[in-house]
Amino acid sequence: MIALYVMLFAALNYWQVNRTEELATEPGNTRALIRQFDTPRGPIVTADGVVAALSVQAPGDSDVKFERIYPTGDLFAHVTGYYTFGLGATQLEKTKSGVLTGDTFTQRIRAIEKILSRNNDNSGSLHLTLRDDMQKVAKFLLGPREGSIVLMEIETGAVISMWSYPSYDPNLVAAPDYNAAFDYVTELQADERDPLLANAYQQRYMPGSTFKVLTTGAALDLGVISLDSFWEDEREYVPPQTTDPIMNYAGSVCGGDLTEVFRRSCNTPFARIGQDLGPDQFQEGIFRWGVEQEIPLDLPGAAASTIGNFADIGQNLPLLSMRAFGQNDDQMVPIHMAMVAATVANDGEMMKPFVVDAELDHGGRIINRTQPAVWKRPISRKTAGILKDLMVGVAESGTASCCIALEGGIPVAAKTGTAQLNDTGEPERSHAWIIAFAPVEQPKYAVAVMLKGTDAEISAGTGGRLAGPIAKAMLDAMFKIDPPLLPAAPQGVTP
Repeated sequence: MIALYVMLFAALNYWQVNRTEELATEPGNTRALIRQFDTPRGPIVTADGVVAALSVQAPGDSDVKFERIYPTGDLFAHVTGYYTFGLGATQLEKTKSGVLTGDTFTQRIRAIEKILSRNNDNSGSLHLTLRDDMQKVAKFLLGPREGSIVLMEIETGAVISMWSYPSYDPNLVAAPDYNAAFDYVTELQADERDPLLANAYQQRYMPGSTFKVLTTGAALDLGVISLDSFWEDEREYVPPQTTDPIMNYAGSVCGGDLTEVFRRSCNTPFARIGQDLGPDQFQEGIFRWGVEQEIPLDLPGAAASTIGNFADIGQNLPLLSMRAFGQNDDQMVPIHMAMVAATVANDGEMMKPFVVDAELDHGGRIINRTQPAVWKRPISRKTAGILKDLMVGVAESGTASCCIALEGGIPVAAKTGTAQLNDTGEPERSHAWIIAFAPVEQPKYAVAVMLKGTDAEISAGTGGRLAGPIAKAMLDAMFKIDPPLLPAAPQGVTP
């Protein structure tokens, strides 16, 4: 009998301790999953009080008590993700599942007081920084064009809007009909546009001339250039080790001091700056901006911006020139470019971006609230001030002047980009970019817009003319919700 008890004890420990995780994840073992869907799960709510995800009672013939629905459809799909019985969970539904089900240590401790109560709902909720109204504006502005829009709060890093097209409907993934849900996900996975991935933070794209903000910041901080630097007028520049010239956009003649070449977004001066920096200083200066590091967003799968392989760059110096003005292997994540604009506005401090404002328990008490934090200090306060003035020049009389002027005369700063993807002789194909922030003196919001060069209209346009109106409309809409405090105009002057 003693031997049998020892054997039973050993067997129980083997199965319930040593192999518990293996058993729980067995495809045929649905008990744990059913238990999760029999437990109340809290909502995900936007900053303006709209429910983006919640659980409802499942139909009477269902195997589970609750099912997840998403009232806003595709609007927040890349943020909430989905929570399903047969296809798993993604994004906040996965990473914050403990809060939503009430399974965090804090929630379990707080639940002790109602252990004898009939109400065993211990679910929590997530409150986002994103606004439903601004997300709708972004979706409307982007329309059927592939790309993304990111609007963020400069001082904190809180993301106010982050829309990517194409998106998907998480309701169809979480549908009770498993076969229909599986077919829908299979269709999404086969789509070459990758609608399951958010363009805004999970993809990266050639940035074009918006990258000149990073190059200028690095060169100013390292003392390679100054406001007094001057470049002769030229149509093209031939870098070392090649006879193939680098041209200014549309073959224009360009030159002047830093303010002028930045305002007009000349390519040849920045190609020369790349050579003046050299490979080591260029990498050092660009890495300070967080390039080659995964963006510290509180969502899974955030991508890292990159400037390509530098192993043999000493034998390929023309590539260094091209990367200095945002071409060749430069690839930037759209939210990272919004962070770049915010850094200039924020005196050189780059804040960590976040989408979860607070985690709350079932009684509405705060479990955790995100505290704003600095991620990088890529440039000095002085350099940030110079860049701010340069970007004001772009908005007032440069490549963004056509389309970025804000309602009410709110001062704005911007940098455009037209990333040419085609080789010489090939049909024109370009991404259209703009980054901006406002108001200039007391900055509140930064925006990045990227339109993917998938059709002739986008490829034939420029960042200023195509992305500029979208950035303007986003900032105008945000300032209607949160009007800035502007300095009073002098007597007799109409603002």
